[in-house]
Amino acid sequence: MRALPALSVRRHSGAAMTAQIARSVLARDGLGGGMDRFWAWYADRSAQVVHRTERIPLDALKGWNRHPVSGTVSHHTGRFFSVEGLDVHIPGAPVPRWSQPILNQPEVGILGFLVKECQGVLHCLVQAKFEPGNPGGLQLSPTVQATRSNYTRVHGGKAIPYLEHFRDTAERQVVADVLQSEQGSWFYRKRNRNMIVRVSGEVPPHEDFHWLTLGQLHRLLGVENLVNMDARTVLACLPFASEGPHPLADAEPAGADGPGGAHPVVPGRPDGGAGRVDAGFHRSVVRSCTAAEGSLHSTVGIVSWIADLRSRTDVITRPAALNALPQWYERDGVIAHESGRFLEVTAVDVTAASREVPGWCQPMIEPKDQGVAAFLVRRIDGVLHVLAHARVEPGYVDVVEIAPTVQCTPGSLHALPPEARPRYLDAVLEAPPERVRFATALAEEGGRFYHAVNTYVIVEADHDIPDGGDYRWLTLHQLVRLLRHSHYVNVQARTLVACLHSLSVGSPVTRSAVPSAPSRR
Repeated sequence: MRALPALSVRRHSGAAMTAQIARSVLARDGLGGGMDRFWAWYADRSAQVVHRTERIPLDALKGWNRHPVSGTVSHHTGRFFSVEGLDVHIPGAPVPRWSQPILNQPEVGILGFLVKECQGVLHCLVQAKFEPGNPGGLQLSPTVQATRSNYTRVHGGKAIPYLEHFRDTAERQVVADVLQSEQGSWFYRKRNRNMIVRVSGEVPPHEDFHWLTLGQLHRLLGVENLVNMDARTVLACLPFASEGPHPLADAEPAGADGPGGAHPVVPGRPDGGAGRVDAGFHRSVVRSCTAAEGSLHSTVGIVSWIADLRSRTDVITRPAALNALPQWYERDGVIAHESGRFLEVTAVDVTAASREVPGWCQPMIEPKDQGVAAFLVRRIDGVLHVLAHARVEPGYVDVVEIAPTVQCTPGSLHALPPEARPRYLDAVLEAPPERVRFATALAEEGGRFYHAVNTYVIVEADHDIPDGGDYRWLTLHQLVRLLRHSHYVNVQARTLVACLHSLSVGSPVTRSAVPSAPSRR
């Protein structure tokens, strides 16, 4: 009988990786030319990458079919995604029944960052990527951002750079690997694999790729519509928290100018105004990343809270004919709601020399107004907590996910009953400037959504707000722990987690216009 090989156990600790992440966060100006080098590269790619997006009628889509009975829009290969109709019933909700168009993309894509040490500092490999729905041009994406149809080359186009590092991880160090949901109001049960893979040795960047420290990425989160949604969701999955004392605990907060000063002005890339750094707030963020500092609720209690809500909430969905949805009509080449609010289904013709194929047509979802996604935060015994909302959306795989305190499109509230107005919307929109810790307009996924932008806001509450019902106060280390698992933290909350991490060394406050909301009826 053949003898089995001897096995041995080894200790696994995240402490070393957390320390490396901390060093990278502190390297806010990067290495070897720093932010000036980054902005020169970005300006060059913006000038060199030729792209065009032209709006066209839905009936002019080439390579896409309309089902003769249901009106469903699908690709001729049966791959990529489809636009379908959905009937929704959520008993007891402010709006218990409605119908809507929704994207159905059942395949799981890969969103992945390569990270490696350069001169002892961890760097992430970002890509300057064009998507047809991007407002303003190129955005910073993860190293790999691809659907299964793309990376298996259904379109017959070019191979995706660096894909091999994520499809075969046997000889590589996997830092994070988890399936996460996307927008449950626009996608039906969509999931992507969020990955961070550490490599060693030489990994030469292609011309559309650039190595950045986490500190540089954190600074760039304050630039409107620059760091894309896929990069933000993967950044949130970093093991940023620690069990014991956090490596950033003794770091001095950066001032408004920060190490390295301001970057050169790039057209379309304003940074917003810098605000006063609050050292106490910085310390509360770092303490929030440390499990040993404690939390208002236990993590087991938070998981039980979500499980209870999932078990008691009914979300009943069924397919519906896209061409016969109540209150929706097709006119002038788009599908729109009779109120003129919510969203439209539109189509685009795209030219993009830098992509896997040089041109294509596709349908897209276009929101009618800019949204708001905000965390109210407060310090409890010096530890920052965020007020999380257990949110129900029809496209979630598992009914309920942890969402921002406020997540809505203020302009659409005109078309909804008063009870649909988010509970804490006024606390966000009317917050005094000195209480706003972060505010930047950031685009959602430009491959499916046309000019979809939310203003991401972090507001420190100036009074006690009790939790209960579908709201709970959570620490950052609890959110990071939940992000190791699928379907707990929604995509908007993941962006805000990344933004909160950027405040761990006192990044300057950034500002952009927060959409106004209709007054109470």
